Amino acid sequence: MPLFETLTIPGGEKNAIIIDLGVAYTKCGFSGENSPRCIVPTEVRRQKNGKTVKVFDSYNTEEFYSVLVDFVHMLYFRHLLVNYKDRRVVICECVLCPTKLRQTIADVFLKHFEVVSVAFVPSHLVALFTMGIPSGLVMDVGYKEAVVIPIYERIPILRAWQSLPLGSEAIHRNIESQLKEKSTVRNKEEESVPYKGGLPESTIEDIKVRCCFVTEISRAKLLHGARWKNISESQMPSAPASMDYPLEGTQILHVDGRVRECGCEVLFEEDNGEESVATMLLDSILMCPMDSRKTLIENIVLMGGTTMLPGFKHRLLMEMKNLLNQPKYQALVGLNNIQFHNPPAKENYVAWLGGAIVGALDTVLPNRSISRQDYKDNPVIPDWTDITEKNNDDRDDRIGIHKS
Repeated sequence: MPLFETLTIPGGEKNAIIIDLGVAYTKCGFSGENSPRCIVPTEVRRQKNGKTVKVFDSYNTEEFYSVLVDFVHMLYFRHLLVNYKDRRVVICECVLCPTKLRQTIADVFLKHFEVVSVAFVPSHLVALFTMGIPSGLVMDVGYKEAVVIPIYERIPILRAWQSLPLGSEAIHRNIESQLKEKSTVRNKEEESVPYKGGLPESTIEDIKVRCCFVTEISRAKLLHGARWKNISESQMPSAPASMDYPLEGTQILHVDGRVRECGCEVLFEEDNGEESVATMLLDSILMCPMDSRKTLIENIVLMGGTTMLPGFKHRLLMEMKNLLNQPKYQALVGLNNIQFHNPPAKENYVAWLGGAIVGALDTVLPNRSISRQDYKDNPVIPDWTDITEKNNDDRDDRIGIHKS
C-alpha cells in the first residue's frame, strides 16, 4: 500500500484530493497540507496515439472528455498514488467557468472514475481563506487572461468582475516578437546571426522566468515615448545588461537588455480601450458599492504565476497611484491607501491552498459536495445558489422546520 494511503483527517475519513486545473499548469495534492504534491503542465500523452496534447486545446466536449480522462488517470497513478474511489475531490475553479466545462469535469470524476463526491469551490473566494480575511479585491493573472473579482464579506460581487486577455501567453508572444527584432544566435564558429524564431513555447517561458523582469514606471514611460517617437534616442535610459541563453547543441541565444526589460510591458500598456491590469482593479472598484471601496482597495490579493515576475507588484502599485490622478477615477481620489496582501504561499498555488483548507473542513465539505449517487440520479451540476438552498432545506428538515 502506498505511503499516501495512510493520510486521514481526524474524523477517520481519508484526506480529500485538491485539484486546481489551470490552462498551463495543474496543482494537485491533499487537503490539510500547506503545498501541493505536484505542479505539472496541463498536458498528457494520449494512450491511443502516443501524442502529447494540452488538455484545454480540445475543440469539442467529447475530445475534452477523452483527454481529461487520460490526464486525471496520470495524476492518480503517477503523482498521487491513491485509490480514487474512496476519496472526495475538491476542484478549484473560477466562478466564470463555462457550465459545459464544469459538467464535463463532473462527468469525468463522478461517472468515469466514480469518486465519492466532487465539490467545486470558487478560486477567488478561497484565496482569501489562506489569510483569514472576509473581503478583498482578488486578481488572478494566469496563462490566458487576467480576471478580477471583488469579494465583500465572503460574497463575490459578480457585477464588478473584470477580464482581459493579458497573461503569460501575451508575454510569450511579445518576447518572441522582440527576440526576432533585437537578438542574435551565436553558433560554434562564433558567428552571430539574427534570431529568426522557431523556439518552442516552453523555451520562451524559460527565457521569461530566467531573464525578464517588470521595469519601473519612470523607465517604462521613456521606453513608451521612444516607441512612438515622442522622445529622442539620447533621452532613452541605458539598457540593462544582456544575457546569454544556451540553446540546443552549441548555440547561444543573446538576449538583448531591452528584451529583458520590455518583454512584460504588454501587461501595462493600455490598449485602444485604455485598459491594462492596473485599470482592471480600479474599474472593478468603481463598480462596487461606495461603502465597500475602501475595504477592497486596502485588501488586494494577487495570485497566478504571472504575478511572480520580479517587480510586478511594485509596478502595479505605481500604475494604480498614477491612474488615480486621472479624471476617470475622480471618485476614488480619497482612496490612496493601496495595500497588497502577502499570502502564506507562492502566488501560483494560493487558490490551491484555499481549496486545501476547505477540503480539511470535514463538517462543511460533505454538505458542499455532489455525491456519486446524487449525480447518478440527477446528472446536473447546480449553481452555488442551488447548493445553498438544498443545504438549507436539509438543515430545516433536521430541526423540524417545514416550509408552507
